[in-house]
Amino acid sequence: MSARRGNAGVIALLAALGVFAAVESLILLGALNPYWQQIICLAGIMTISALGLNLIYGYAGQFSLGHAAFYGIGAYTAALLTRSIGGHNPAILLVGLIAGGALAGLIALLIGLPILRLKSDYLGIATLGFGIIVKVLFDNSDKVIPMMGGSRGMSSIPKLTSFLWVFPLTVIAVVVLRNIVFSGIGRALISVREDELAAEAVGIDSTRYKTLGFVIGCVYAGVAGGLYAHLYVFLHPSNFDFLKSIDVLLIVVLGGLGSISGTIVAAVAWTFLLEGLRILLPPAVQDWRWVIYPLLLIVFMLVRPGGVFAGTEFGFLRPRASKGK
Repeated sequence: MSARRGNAGVIALLAALGVFAAVESLILLGALNPYWQQIICLAGIMTISALGLNLIYGYAGQFSLGHAAFYGIGAYTAALLTRSIGGHNPAILLVGLIAGGALAGLIALLIGLPILRLKSDYLGIATLGFGIIVKVLFDNSDKVIPMMGGSRGMSSIPKLTSFLWVFPLTVIAVVVLRNIVFSGIGRALISVREDELAAEAVGIDSTRYKTLGFVIGCVYAGVAGGLYAHLYVFLHPSNFDFLKSIDVLLIVVLGGLGSISGTIVAAVAWTFLLEGLRILLPPAVQDWRWVIYPLLLIVFMLVRPGGVFAGTEFGFLRPRASKGK
């Protein structure tokens, strides 16, 4: 069994390299125009962000409605840094992503210590309130930092995000999350999700682990936000409002809570569904997309309430069986 799963990991790595080589070849040959390159990159960015929320909600059981705020913190931080440094050297993007992820994680730590003592709907309301506060701060940011543009939006961001950046970072995000989930930290988070009182009874510090899961998930959001900022080269506070948090939450729920595989599939499918309907529907009825999406969600939840994968994983994402088994 262990050898079989080891082979599955090698096959998955080769498949990832094959996908990367194929897409990059199509880009270099001009077979993929800039529009579709942007959509493919957006799918990877949404995957990274949704993986972070899956750790918070799917594995730790913390109902968060403020994920878009950390996405925005990462986006604005990275954009401010790269604009201040100047130039179009892709290497500065890495600095911006590290800064964006670090600041998102630090703020998550500062607000997580008090609010993560709340549970269920109360936690959701608290994180929603934080998200609204951050949106208002973005709207009025030009009064403190004129470069951020306030309600007019922030422009002149260097376009540094490309498939060469997004795909490897998405793979790294998946591998890191997989290792966290199947480590002692992951088991502690799942035990807290299942029964917090029982977890504390056997010596698990629930507040510590919930905070750790929240911080790591928000770091994911911050890195994804940094990639987003340098993909679209324009940021507006409306890009990070409450509804953007709902988008990521839907991806996690549709894919299946506590499923990395489901989150990946749902994030990619959701991104292409949004753009597909934009292309397929006539301009006169494009606003009906916002009716089609909820209807699809209702039907899907009736047919598959546990999500696409319902807690299961692809073989290469499952841990190896111990030698004694």
